[in-house]
Amino acid sequence: MPMRMTRRQLALAAAGAAAGAAQDAKNDRSVGALDGFEDKVDLKLFDPVRWTLDRHDSAPLKLTFRARTRREAVAWQKTLRTKIVELVGGFPEARGELRSQVFEKREFPGYIREKFVFESRPGAAVLGYLILPRNAGGPLPAAICIPGHGRGVDDIVGIDEHGHDRATRGPYQYDFALQAAEHGMAAVAIEPMAFGCRRDARTKAKGPAAYACQPVAGSALLLGETMIGWRVFDVMRTLDWIATRPELDAKRVGIIGISGGGTCALFSAALDGRIRAALVSGYLNTFRASIMSMSHCIDNYIPGILNWAEMYDVAGLIAPRALFSEAGDRDPIFPAQAARESFARVKKVYEVFGAAGAAEQEIFSGVHEFHGARGLPFLAGALGA
Repeated sequence: MPMRMTRRQLALAAAGAAAGAAQDAKNDRSVGALDGFEDKVDLKLFDPVRWTLDRHDSAPLKLTFRARTRREAVAWQKTLRTKIVELVGGFPEARGELRSQVFEKREFPGYIREKFVFESRPGAAVLGYLILPRNAGGPLPAAICIPGHGRGVDDIVGIDEHGHDRATRGPYQYDFALQAAEHGMAAVAIEPMAFGCRRDARTKAKGPAAYACQPVAGSALLLGETMIGWRVFDVMRTLDWIATRPELDAKRVGIIGISGGGTCALFSAALDGRIRAALVSGYLNTFRASIMSMSHCIDNYIPGILNWAEMYDVAGLIAPRALFSEAGDRDPIFPAQAARESFARVKKVYEVFGAAGAAEQEIFSGVHEFHGARGLPFLAGALGA
């Protein structure tokens, strides 16, 4: 017959087993190939993040800003812009027909919202929303609006995850396309590649907030191109689309983006002079303090860029056009101190152009989120809204 155990014996056995499991777990956590050899090696030499940051500090940055005169600054912009276009993978020389269609038009108390599509390049279509302030005269200045990682463009035009109109805004992006319209601009909000409706079926099955930057951005790298380049070209085609709409003033176009949308906004304004003003939220920083120091989406990376320039140099390509940068003082992925330092470098470019007042920054009380308290009035003023 099996031996019977008293409750006390069972309790002691269970306690012993728990203590043994805890010790095993502790031992598992502490096991490492260098345990016990700490006094024989420099453990910092085994930290790859530290090593890459040291590599950044010795990166060539061959085309970082050094100009002292406006003439030198203009020549620097031309050279660096050409190099950045090359690094992001270039852009198609030929631009086909947009084949634009308007799917629906809805009226709300303060604005009119159109849903439209156009063909950016063969095989790739873009969905967007045009938000027109009600009773506004035209042609209106336009703000191209780019969402960050999340549900995509619906999250900045007042549409919830079920496809219904919502009355409350936030968190994170706070329907900033609608806010742009409230400041007298027409908002042209577009769906970035790999967000929202521009995803593959497998990613869509994971839910509305899942994004397809991987494998798409990884595939771009295999082709010698980048997701940044693909998204910037969509913005360029959006500028072409704006020129077809009589109620919009194609000579007064700005751009707004948060986070990954801020990446797209910054590079688009740097590479296309048709954009007169930019509001970059939760992005302008340094590559060192942000995407080199912590894990970010693969769509942030441009092979070889540190051989030539840092993020503040890319932003300097916007000068002397209007630029507003904003960042939360508690942003965990684009640190505020690096945002300040980067903007100080950008400001020097504007000073050489004699346009120091055309660039402003706000470090607001908040996290990684859109703010707009000063940025939206700045953009509206720059576009004459």
